[in-house]
Amino acid sequence: MVFRDSLKETKMKVEGAEYESPVMAGLQGHVSSQPPMSFNHDLRVSQDDWHLLAYILLANKTNMKGVGQGLLDEEVRALTLGYIGLNGKKPLIVARSGENHDGQASDNSLLPGLNDDMALDILARSSRSDYPNLACLNKRFRSLIGSGYLYKLRCQLGIIEHWVYLACNMMPWEAFDPVTEKWMRLPRIPCDECFNYADKESLAVGTELLVFGRELSGFAIWMYSLITHDWSRCPLMNLPRCLFGSSSLGEIAIVAGGSDKYGNVLKSAELYNSERGSWQTLPDMNFPRKLCSGFFMDGKFYVIGGMSSHVDGLNCGEEYNIETRSWRTIENMYYGNNGGAFHPAMRSPPLVAVVNNQLYSADQATNEVKKYDKINNSWNVVKRLPVRADSSNGWGLAFKACGNSLLVIGAGGHGGRDDGVIVLHSWDPERGNRDGPEWDVLAVKERAGAFVYNCAVMGC
Repeated sequence: MVFRDSLKETKMKVEGAEYESPVMAGLQGHVSSQPPMSFNHDLRVSQDDWHLLAYILLANKTNMKGVGQGLLDEEVRALTLGYIGLNGKKPLIVARSGENHDGQASDNSLLPGLNDDMALDILARSSRSDYPNLACLNKRFRSLIGSGYLYKLRCQLGIIEHWVYLACNMMPWEAFDPVTEKWMRLPRIPCDECFNYADKESLAVGTELLVFGRELSGFAIWMYSLITHDWSRCPLMNLPRCLFGSSSLGEIAIVAGGSDKYGNVLKSAELYNSERGSWQTLPDMNFPRKLCSGFFMDGKFYVIGGMSSHVDGLNCGEEYNIETRSWRTIENMYYGNNGGAFHPAMRSPPLVAVVNNQLYSADQATNEVKKYDKINNSWNVVKRLPVRADSSNGWGLAFKACGNSLLVIGAGGHGGRDDGVIVLHSWDPERGNRDGPEWDVLAVKERAGAFVYNCAVMGC
C-alpha cells in the first residue's frame, strides 16, 4: 500500500496492545482474516492497511464538512506515529462510516462500514501492485479491478505510480515498481518468431504497453493491458512504420516520421487514443525524418534529430500544437548531428527525457547529461552519466523520465560489475546541479545481458 510504505509499516498499538478502532471494528466480521485459497502467500493487503487508509481518508472527508482542522491534524498525526493519543475518545470521523449515498447503513458495500464512494477512494489510493490480490477477494472486487474504473478514478484524483517496463536480450518483458522495488514478469508475447528476433520499439500510453515490430506478414503491434494482464493485437497505424519518434500524454500518444515498409523516410504523423483503441492521421511535419525522438513538453509534442534521408542528418526540431493542429520548425534544436567521428546513421536516436517540463538529453559522444535552455535554444551540461554511452553510440541504453527523476538504465556501472548486469540509476534534478549528489541505484538486475532493447515508463 502507498500509505503503508511511506509510513514504514507503522504498528497500531497503545501501551503494548493493538488498538482496535471503531473503523476497524466495522470491518471485522465482514472481511475474513483468512485469505481465500486462491491467494498467494505474498498478499500484502492487511487489516492495518485498511485501518490506516480509512482513518486518513475519513479525516480528510470529515474535515471538508467543517470539523476543526486542528483536532483532526492532531489525531491523524498521532495515528501515523503509531500511538493514538485520543484518551479513550472515539474519532469524530466515524460517525459517517457505514452509510450509503442516502446516508443509510449499507450491508453490501465494498468495505463494510464505509459507503462505496469512500471505499473507492481508498482503493484508488492503494498501490496498483495490490490490485491482482484484491481481485482475488470476491467477485465484486474482481469485477471492479477488471473494469479499469479504479485507474480512471486515480487519474481524476491525480494519483500516479510510475513503473518501468524493460526488455533485455531475449528475456520476456518485466515490470519494475520503484516503490516496492519488486520485479514482475509479464507473459510472453504470443507472436511469431520473426517478431521475437526483429528490432522493436515500445511506448506506454494510458494503461497499455505497445510494442511495435515486424512479423512474417508485415508490421505488427502487440499491446499489453495493465487491466487484463495479457497481450492482444493493437490496430495498425493508418500508415505502418518503424524507426519513428513517439511519446505519450495521458491516454493519447503521437508517433511521427519513421520508415515505411519500402524504406521511404516519412514526414507523416499519427495520434493513438488508448481509450478508443484507434489511430488518427495528423498533419504532416515540415521535414521527413527517421531515427528521431519524440516527447511532450508544456502540453505540446516535439520531435528532434533523426535523418531526412539515408545519408543526411537533421539538427532541427519540430513542435506540434494539438489545438491548432500545426507544426513549427525550431532550427538547431538538437546538437547530435554536428559532425563527429560517427555518421548519424550509426548513432542511436536522441536520448531525451522530460522532467517537470524541462528537457534533458544523454550525449552519446561525451557521456554527459545536458539540459535544454528553452529561451536561448541551447544545451548546458548538468551532470555525468553513470554509465558509458559512447561505447555503443547510445544503443542499448535507456534514458527516461520516471516521475520527478531521470532514469538511466544500462549495463554495468555498479561495483565494477558489467557481466550480464543491468543497473537502474536515478537522479532528481531538483536535488542539485553538476556538483550535486551522485546517481542513486534503484535496482541491479542480474543475468539480464548487457543490452537494453526496449524500455517504457508507465504512469497511472
